[in-house]
Amino acid sequence: MEHVVFYGYLIATLAYSALLLLAVVNLKKNPVSLPFIIAIIFSLQWAAYIAFTQSAPPSPTSGLLIANSLVYETLRNAAWFFTLGVLISRQYHNHNYTLLLQSRFTYILAASIVFLLAYEMSEDLRQHIKQVIGYKIQVRLIAHLVFAIIGLAMIEQLYRNASTEFLWAIKFLCIGLGLLFTVDFIVFSKSLLFTSLDYSLWGSRGIINALITPLLAIAMYRLQTHSVNSISLSRTVVFHSTVLMGTGLYLILMSLAGYYIRDFGGTWGEFAEIVFIFLAIMLLLVVFASGKVRAVAKVYFNKHFFSYRYDYREEWLKLSKTIARLNSLHELSEAIINTMADLVDSSGGGLWLKDEQGDFYLAEAKNLGFDSPQHVAANHSMIHFLTHKQWVIDFYERLESPTKYAEADLSQWCPAEKKVWLIIPLFLQTDLEAFVVLTQARAPRALNWEDHDLLKTVGKQLANALALNRASDALSRSRQFEAYNRISAYLVHDLKNLIAQISLIVKNAEKHKRNPEFVDDAIATLENVVVKMDHLITQLKKGHDTAYQNVRLNLSEIAADVAIQQAGNKPTLHVVNNMATTMFVMGEKARLTAILGHLVQNAQDATPDTGLVKLELDKNQHHALIKIVDNGCGMDKKFIAERLFKPFDTTKGNAGMGIGVYEARDYILKNSGTCSVDSKPGVGTTFTISLPLAENHPTEPVGQ
Repeated sequence: MEHVVFYGYLIATLAYSALLLLAVVNLKKNPVSLPFIIAIIFSLQWAAYIAFTQSAPPSPTSGLLIANSLVYETLRNAAWFFTLGVLISRQYHNHNYTLLLQSRFTYILAASIVFLLAYEMSEDLRQHIKQVIGYKIQVRLIAHLVFAIIGLAMIEQLYRNASTEFLWAIKFLCIGLGLLFTVDFIVFSKSLLFTSLDYSLWGSRGIINALITPLLAIAMYRLQTHSVNSISLSRTVVFHSTVLMGTGLYLILMSLAGYYIRDFGGTWGEFAEIVFIFLAIMLLLVVFASGKVRAVAKVYFNKHFFSYRYDYREEWLKLSKTIARLNSLHELSEAIINTMADLVDSSGGGLWLKDEQGDFYLAEAKNLGFDSPQHVAANHSMIHFLTHKQWVIDFYERLESPTKYAEADLSQWCPAEKKVWLIIPLFLQTDLEAFVVLTQARAPRALNWEDHDLLKTVGKQLANALALNRASDALSRSRQFEAYNRISAYLVHDLKNLIAQISLIVKNAEKHKRNPEFVDDAIATLENVVVKMDHLITQLKKGHDTAYQNVRLNLSEIAADVAIQQAGNKPTLHVVNNMATTMFVMGEKARLTAILGHLVQNAQDATPDTGLVKLELDKNQHHALIKIVDNGCGMDKKFIAERLFKPFDTTKGNAGMGIGVYEARDYILKNSGTCSVDSKPGVGTTFTISLPLAENHPTEPVGQ
């Protein structure tokens, strides 16, 4: 066996010698060449020393010589770490080593290597440490196992962050060093399990190192001829690599603790070891499944490993993909909250959207955790503050500098139990379209200029998405109106045919009115006309929008006509007239009657037969007030803001066309009036219509 080991390491020595000669002969002015040559020199020294120790016959000092080879192995690992670190640093900062020199990980690793070299070269230091921690803990095996894990993590980081062109240069280097550190991991993990170096596995590394030298030769040549481009380091890969190393170290420590329990636990040792390892693995899974732990880790690595907190390319691509998948306002609202919350690791939030009156209503909430305001008026001081300053309101910052937000009334968001952290405005150019409220982060931290800029920039992009959604919705309604107009054209054509039939009867009536067959035929034709007219009216519902004339109308008479029109429906309509005198408004009698009748019909449909529906008339100094009150099922604020006044959106299925309420508000607004709705689910609804009084208007018709 000794001869096999000797020849294996001898071949490795010759292979590294040839590789070194090739590297020196082809040395070019490339910053990567020097670290690569240093790593080859230490690898050659390591292989040559082991070959020398195995060339002598076995003796009592052979074990000591093998142990001393770990010194050269530590130097070899350090040299390869340095080479990988140079390549990673050049990816992040083009043509310099700032990442390598500024990273805390570099200094921790360097200190660990220096300590291990001192430990391996000083017998007194080894004895002193063993007396402190115990003779059964294999410091050397643990250290070299950790080095193998670090090497694999660095290779993963280098490979995953390389561009397509740079992969051509480092592919064989990553394969070769990956095999080298994988074999080391297997050797030292098994040796640690049995508390002694596995000589068979250890001896096989010589021939394995010789086999990977051709891969290193190809990589060396490609690195010398390839210009290393600046490539941004992926935060995701750093985090995953760190988790990989942390998991490996955690399992090593837990295994050592389990071994200690088994060794000193007596008859219960093996049982205690199994229970302990199970609990350790369960704790590991629970910890790494925790959103708070991930958030704390993300904050730490962003703070200590990167000059910029965010990978902007990754954030922008992720945002673009998210927006591209959305198909509705509801999905977009959820995506806005999730996107903003994920950027700062918030636990939840809500979205307030601007309605047609300029006010803001709560459109969506996720884990908000408190009874939030459903409605924020357009003239609220907070809205003015957001519009004027275009700031992200930070409640942690407000605690330190209250005067900074003195212009905004934030009292409704301030109670400690609400845990509000941020209010983020979403601007479409200079118009405030929405704002997002976020609750406290899983890992509390202060926001800097970079956080604020990213939140505002993402907010503008999401506001554009909202505007696009609304534009698409408006285009859809426009197309529906176009279809409605086409239907109207078809109906007009049918009406012309019906008129033609009636005209024919009238034309021939004088000549054939005494002919019984003509009379029978005329009656049948009229019956057919009635049926078709009834069908057309049912389809058309409210007629087409043509020019009309406004006249002076008595609201009491209009209310009476509506009561007669709706008398056949339940619950019975009650008319309440609170006016001391007759009240007049300007309008078209048929249309105003139809509009009020439709609103009363809606109220009756939404109210059980035993409920209450009333039409109440009142006035103030300049306006007539018409209230339609019911105690039916009611509506929530979101339905009122998003659907109630939207044309072609109905809750009645095929029984309704969804344009009645839209037409009512449109008519009232055209007559300089207002229409408001107050409703609560399960309580009822009140429609309030305000129209200008007509006391000073002329009585004759006025064209409009």
